[in-house]
Amino acid sequence: MDRLALILVIVGALNWGLIALFQFDLVASLFGGQSAFLSRIVYGLVGLAGLYCISLLFRDRNETEK
Repeated sequence: MDRLALILVIVGALNWGLIALFQFDLVASLFGGQSAFLSRIVYGLVGLAGLYCISLLFRDRNETEK
């Protein structure tokens, strides 16, 4: 679960970087626009993954190495 959340957060970060640098929304272009159903699902999953990754900040370091 940790890796999946991290992958989604990276996708979101790369997408925001593309928006900032080139005004290009990769998710919207792949899935039919910002308001398209699939785009909204991806945006929602990235947001949930970001919330989940907050828990990584507070975990005991030894717990994640198992």
